[in-house]
Amino acid sequence: MGFNGIQHRNGNTMTRQPLVYSGSLDAFKSFDVTPVIGREFTDIQLTDLMRADDADALLKDLAVTVSQRGVVFFRNQNIDVEEQKKFVQRLGELSGKPDSSELHVHPLVNSPDNTPLQNGEQDPQVYVISSKSQGKLYKTMAHRLSAAPASAGWHSDLTFENVPSDYACLKLTTTPPSGGDTLWASGYEVYDRISPSMREYLSTLTATHAQPVFKCSAVDGGFPVASPRGAPENVGDDFSVSHPVVRTNPVTGWRSIYAVGLHCKEIDGVTAYEGKRIKEYFEYLITHNHDLQVRFKWSVNDVAIWDNRSVYHTATPDLVGVREGRRTTSLGERPYFDPASTSRREGLAAANGAA
Repeated sequence: MGFNGIQHRNGNTMTRQPLVYSGSLDAFKSFDVTPVIGREFTDIQLTDLMRADDADALLKDLAVTVSQRGVVFFRNQNIDVEEQKKFVQRLGELSGKPDSSELHVHPLVNSPDNTPLQNGEQDPQVYVISSKSQGKLYKTMAHRLSAAPASAGWHSDLTFENVPSDYACLKLTTTPPSGGDTLWASGYEVYDRISPSMREYLSTLTATHAQPVFKCSAVDGGFPVASPRGAPENVGDDFSVSHPVVRTNPVTGWRSIYAVGLHCKEIDGVTAYEGKRIKEYFEYLITHNHDLQVRFKWSVNDVAIWDNRSVYHTATPDLVGVREGRRTTSLGERPYFDPASTSRREGLAAANGAA
């Protein structure tokens, strides 16, 4: 489908006008989990949306809703693996992602330590998140080698790729008796809580995102990393790239802080000390402002869909028992900063004024 709407050039990246919510989902029951982030729909099966006569309108509005609210929840869903793949790919297509961006292929898809799907098979476009395999696959990650705080787990998916994720969809198939919740935090709101002068400076910076664990795991296991990984730009085994510190979400036209979490290694063009303090400042804003977070307690077959461009997430490391689910991850556009974009608060104020 490619980009839609009015377009203009920003460096080497194409940007466009934000999408407008049409109201097609208003007939379904939902509630905002917090004022800032999260919405839960209480009477929808995603498969019904996909099969509706106006499916494209419904899914496009759902993409806008996810991008505005950050993460959206659906309880007890019957969506199967193939439907889940089609669903998240369609969200990205209808919201204007490049034609070359498909579903991500996990770098370690060739590892024998991966947990298979419930039918015993592997699918390169489906990543099985399993508490049984995480320690084996990522045993060399820094936060697993020390007594790191739980907050060390915050991240957005795939920021180490040239073309990272727009939407991710996770369905939990096995839940533990206790623990294993997931938290999301709003990158829009982190940006809004920074002073205007500091925001202006941060918008001039880029940050290097890297994840060497994939190459290390592949070398140790004697298997190749997957390449390409859902987009022609996502190739090789370097897993290192620079992205803007402040990113514009093309669906909403809102700015968020993108240089956060496990995969963000350094702020470019500043001293190591300065970069460390900038990253610590972002983490401080997340961890000291619980009103920009939302916490979700999973039940079997629950689904969460989130926009990786504008939220971060982390699983609580307190689970008792086994936790497994399947994640399908759409790839979007190369991250960019559009000087014509606004903050979330500015965008909402303008929309309310127009109304």
